[in-house]
Amino acid sequence: MLLALTGYETALVVVAATFIAFALTVALVVPRSRPEFPGRRLGIFLVVCAALFAAQMTAVVALAEIGEADEPVHEEATPTEPAQTEPTETAPAETAPAETTSTESTETTDTETTETTETPEAQGDPVAGKAVFTSAGCVSCHTLADAGATGSVGPNLDAASPSHDKVVERVTNGAGVMPSFKDSLTEQQIQDVAAYVSSVAGG
Repeated sequence: MLLALTGYETALVVVAATFIAFALTVALVVPRSRPEFPGRRLGIFLVVCAALFAAQMTAVVALAEIGEADEPVHEEATPTEPAQTEPTETAPAETAPAETTSTESTETTDTETTETTETPEAQGDPVAGKAVFTSAGCVSCHTLADAGATGSVGPNLDAASPSHDKVVERVTNGAGVMPSFKDSLTEQQIQDVAAYVSSVAGG
């Protein structure tokens, strides 16, 4: 164990052992043979104690300074890290063309869809509309020759010859004594009866 110590560490151990041996001898051995110790030799005793203490502290301070001087050798062994961030700089140049093509394709698809979604208004089926006219009770209130209706509560449709939109508005919302049929007829049925009335009224 002592062979592994440096020169300063060995000196520290020797000084410490001398200090301890002196303290034990003065405290335990000498008083048995000389109870009056230190007596007249108090000055010499204090000088020896001060010298041993100074030697002990000097050895401790010297060993601490040597240990601090040796530490930087272990910290200089890690200098190779900053060379890992360079390869990622070439990637953004490849993603730019893909964005322009995607926006161009979406613009063309948008224009195509807006052009194809423009469909004319559904006008309904006059044949189906005649069945709705007779089954919904319209014949009891209106006059319409094509349907054989002679009602007089509502307006004479042959004389009024209403447009398709007018019939849709009246059947949906009602007017005067005429009730609204939006809850009893589907939207398609309203379109059908409007197509029928507007096509045969006044004919």
